[in-house]
Amino acid sequence: MKRTIQMTCCLVLIVLASVLLFTSCAPQLGLAGRDARLISSSQFKDGKFFNTIETRVSTASGNRLGSLLEFFTDQQKREPEAVLPSIPVAVESIGATNGLRLTWLGHSTCLIEMDGQVILTDPTFSDRASPFTFLGPKRFGTALPLQLKDVPKVDIVLISHDHYDHLDYRSIKALIDKTSLFCVPLGVGGHLEYWGVPRNKIVEMDWWQEQSNKGIKLVATPARHFSGRWLVRDKTLWSSWVIQGQKHRIFFGGDSGYFDGFRSIGDKYGPFDLTLLESGAYNEAWSEIHMMPEETVQAHIDLKGKVLLPIHWGQFNLSLHNWTEPIERLLAEANRRDVSVATPLMGQPVEDPLGIPYAAWWHIPKDKIAKTGDSESPPMQRL
Repeated sequence: MKRTIQMTCCLVLIVLASVLLFTSCAPQLGLAGRDARLISSSQFKDGKFFNTIETRVSTASGNRLGSLLEFFTDQQKREPEAVLPSIPVAVESIGATNGLRLTWLGHSTCLIEMDGQVILTDPTFSDRASPFTFLGPKRFGTALPLQLKDVPKVDIVLISHDHYDHLDYRSIKALIDKTSLFCVPLGVGGHLEYWGVPRNKIVEMDWWQEQSNKGIKLVATPARHFSGRWLVRDKTLWSSWVIQGQKHRIFFGGDSGYFDGFRSIGDKYGPFDLTLLESGAYNEAWSEIHMMPEETVQAHIDLKGKVLLPIHWGQFNLSLHNWTEPIERLLAEANRRDVSVATPLMGQPVEDPLGIPYAAWWHIPKDKIAKTGDSESPPMQRL
């Protein structure tokens, strides 16, 4: 039986390799490392970008085929049984606030309205976190709170790195004419130019570089991760971001393992009204490139954050854990450390001065979710 399963996995890998071979020229794969050899970055050496400390993509040893088999056969409840609730975004009101309003759209995509400007982080509206429409991690059953066609004019698109669940070809193509500025880590501009984004709309930034746009300061800050959309890794940089307005500061973490860089960022740019930090798609073998939920809480504390809004969970099956485990572990640790956590439904705004949502919407019984949005709005507390 074991031999049969292993042969099946090998066959799957062969088929996948064939698909990748035939689509190697597909535009959604991107064009990594534009002018990478000309970049005078302290993170760039021998044709690749590096982290500030030694970082392994995987710490696992032994049978990698067995690990792949576990991903396909593990029986944990990695996907929800019911359609997840969401709240449709009031498109006509986007950009109407002069204060702060943040709306989590799912995974790492957030709509930030600050000081009259509209910012989108890692816009990913496709059904799959993949270069393919028929293969790869599929979005959980939920209605997107904002459809890609309905996205209004955007002042800034922020990209953390070039992995498929953060840099989505279809979304970028649709946003080209709607977006004034794309702020990306070094090298990522190559993908965007290849997809048709005009060069004068792209700003590529190294760690600790700052860019001002109509009163909002953006800072590309370090993260502990890696990059790559094809067979070659680390030809583009990965970043977290500081977003600083007239009265508010937000930290967007992208993807990152835990490291002392969070403390350095907090010391230099904190405190933050909101930290948007990953809590999901982790595994012990990936502990140097993704945080465990308890580490996410510690990172928030290091950053001098006021309210933590966990992202990178509840949308795609990207690891082996139960789909609700990330938020449950994070909340347990946050309660122990007396950390305030926002848990909005996708599409529900977090707004100053109105408050933050904190209900456990993921525990709504499936028989009470007849259709998306039927559940009551979660209660609020002051931001």
